[in-house]
Amino acid sequence: MDLGLVVYAMNLAAIYALMAVGISILWSSVGVINMAHGATFAVSGYAAWIFTGAMKPVIAGAFGTSAMATLALAGALVASALIAGALCGLVIYLLAFLPIHDKPNFQVRALIITLGLNIATVQTLLWYFGPRNQGLPKIFGFGRWEVLGTRIRYDQAGTIIGATLIMALTLAWLRYSRKGLEVRAMMQNAEGAAYSGISRQATALPVLMLTGALAGMAAALLSQTIFVSPTSGTIPLVKGLTIALLGGLGSVSGALIAALLVGFLEAIIGAVPFLGQRYVLFGTFIFIIAVLVIRPRGIGGLLDDTRE
Repeated sequence: MDLGLVVYAMNLAAIYALMAVGISILWSSVGVINMAHGATFAVSGYAAWIFTGAMKPVIAGAFGTSAMATLALAGALVASALIAGALCGLVIYLLAFLPIHDKPNFQVRALIITLGLNIATVQTLLWYFGPRNQGLPKIFGFGRWEVLGTRIRYDQAGTIIGATLIMALTLAWLRYSRKGLEVRAMMQNAEGAAYSGISRQATALPVLMLTGALAGMAAALLSQTIFVSPTSGTIPLVKGLTIALLGGLGSVSGALIAALLVGFLEAIIGAVPFLGQRYVLFGTFIFIIAVLVIRPRGIGGLLDDTRE
């Protein structure tokens, strides 16, 4: 396989993993399918665009055009996207979880509320910013590396490395921190965790803020190759949901494997001359449907067994 194709596939997989893992963690620990994940993506992108636009003259005045200026701008972009995503998670907690978490049909109610939040947010962004696309600063530059005769763009390498670091930190938090252990207990057996004194209400807030921050990071990284717009979160939301289902809701490892599979599948289909980009979505969904027909629990498929 061509190295350039591998890098492109890994670039796609990195973005998809950030969305899918967040959706999977949220569902398995809190019981919410967050349909406002796409709105979080778009809001984070606009927050990064506004903040970096305001900070650019300040950074230029302090550091000029040096490498330190690029580093400071990159930090401002990533930090603003992460914070905006986490704040969106807080809003979702206050509106779509806290008032209804102890009501009947909580999952359905939360699904409807988050879908309404997504639609309202997109329409508000359209009203305020208009339909025009906005470009964020290219924090990784415009150059290319020559590796084994293949040119790898800086933005692709930066996206893969950045997403890998964020995912590694997320998994380390889940594995080693006290709150992370509580979240894992909720993911494995919510009733048993409740009997052990772990409150779903107390667990939901950090989980929603964490998954919102992951969506914000996805927006910051994806903005290096596409533009920010009010509807820019729609495709990442759809891809994140389908990949989370493919991996098996509740299985973080399954979501990561599914993201890699879909990333490579899309890259390969797009590279085939008689298929191309026109058939990428079609081929991807045919593959996902085939896997779910054979294995309805998804690739991970551990959640139901564990809870039973």
